[in-house]
Amino acid sequence: MNKYPYNSGHLLVCPLRHISQFEEFEDDELLNIMNTKQEIIVVMKELFNPHGFNFGLNVGKSAGAGLPDHLHFHIVPRWNGDANFTATIAEVKFYANSLEDTRNKLSKMLN
Repeated sequence: MNKYPYNSGHLLVCPLRHISQFEEFEDDELLNIMNTKQEIIVVMKELFNPHGFNFGLNVGKSAGAGLPDHLHFHIVPRWNGDANFTATIAEVKFYANSLEDTRNKLSKMLN
């Protein structure tokens, strides 16, 4: 789970190997990451019924990478009319579920 989520259910897919550049990924790592993202999407749709998703990868500090030496992919579920913009305007954020509850639900479905 993302420690500072953009939305409820925001999580990270991280390779085991620490790398800082996208081109350093091996083919098998990319396939594993994509398969993992696909599995997560299926489970999130079943558990939370989002209307869409954002996928993200920040490469380098200047691109916003909080862990620039360990690339990781963001998966952010989105709902029509979600209040995602509120944090930028009012520095306020609303979450429908706690991080712990969301992690527990996802963990049960993914294991």
